Amino acid sequence: MPGIVLIGTQWGDEGKGKITDILADDMDMVVRYQGGNNAGHTIVEGDYQLKLHLVPSGILYPQVTPIIAAGVVIDPKVLLEEINSLEEKGINTSKLVISGNAHLIMPYHRAIDAATELKLGKSKIGTTKKGIGPAYADKAARIGIRVQDLLDEKIFVEKLRQALKLKNELLKKIYNLPEFKLEEVADEYLGYAARLKNHIDDTSKIVNQALDLKKRVLFEGAQGTLLDINHGTYPFVTSSSPVAGGACAGAGVGPLKINHVVGVVKAYVTRVGSGPFPTEETGDIGKIMRQRGVEYGTTTGRSRRCGWLDIPILRYAIRINGINRLVMTKLDVLSSFKKVKICTGYLYNGKLINEYPYHQTIFHNCQPVYQEMPGWERDITNSRSLDELPVAAQNYINKISQLVGVNFDIISVGPERGQTISLKRI
Repeated sequence: MPGIVLIGTQWGDEGKGKITDILADDMDMVVRYQGGNNAGHTIVEGDYQLKLHLVPSGILYPQVTPIIAAGVVIDPKVLLEEINSLEEKGINTSKLVISGNAHLIMPYHRAIDAATELKLGKSKIGTTKKGIGPAYADKAARIGIRVQDLLDEKIFVEKLRQALKLKNELLKKIYNLPEFKLEEVADEYLGYAARLKNHIDDTSKIVNQALDLKKRVLFEGAQGTLLDINHGTYPFVTSSSPVAGGACAGAGVGPLKINHVVGVVKAYVTRVGSGPFPTEETGDIGKIMRQRGVEYGTTTGRSRRCGWLDIPILRYAIRINGINRLVMTKLDVLSSFKKVKICTGYLYNGKLINEYPYHQTIFHNCQPVYQEMPGWERDITNSRSLDELPVAAQNYINKISQLVGVNFDIISVGPERGQTISLKRI
């Protein structure tokens, strides 16, 4: 059963980095299949903390081949900074493979991203201003520049020349911003090419060969289901497809190669930026969740909005991803509360809704319906089996499983790798 996709079931930030790290130890390959450096995975081991944005978490294990697939958009400056940082820590990055079909984030993408958010004002999306959206837009418009273009100076410079004709006019006439100079951008990016060329290859071929040999391959998604551009809370979404189907498209493998889809569920819910959030707690409860969970963006440092677990969006994530395994993270954060709540449905115009609404107007205006349960008010970070958890915490986990029809295989009770309860091998 070699092909495993790891999915965030909420608005991202579910703690996928720790779970990827745990699973990667048992893998031969870890594939990052979408997103860019707007994502951040944090791995904690004692006093050691590692934050990854582009490089797959499997980079830590010598037996793992880490892959950045075609569905990712790459800022080469950020990638090289990350590679340098890893090497300074004594981590070997020589096995990292980058798809030649992945698209590049260019300086004008970052400039346009920031300027667009500023112009939108109160209607802004809440992007990271890293240039992710504009890079994906150029990819869809078929005017993007790919990683493989760095390997042919003539092609790269010509594509850049054509792109700057459009982008400089946009920057100057619409945003009143300075233009980018062809020579400066070309020199910068061709300099990156010298460092990256030995990592560039046909990643779809490499991944499929591994799967055909029955090797264990983990497909690592960024962001979460509700940020998917097709199935999320549009327009407050990312510019790619974090869902399980996005793994196939982004990595270049067929759906029959995927054996398990693992959904990561934070014990409560957070989101960054704008957009609807029915269970959001804006008072003391939300502050406690934020403080105990250290809910600040790995990439941006922005405070995350916090609220109670939402069953309708979890059911939705299970449905559209085909999730057959669940992992719970940050259960320890709820240890402060005398009572815990689970949103089991919504009220809209006096009508009860048990599923994620198909229409954005309903979702923006629905009110959560809660089931309240006793809290456990006890430190659980030293628990290493289900039986060691307080009964109230066990009841909370079991209730969620009953409501969604999928069992939990892993329970995380703290940020460190060892603060984990493994119920079943994934």
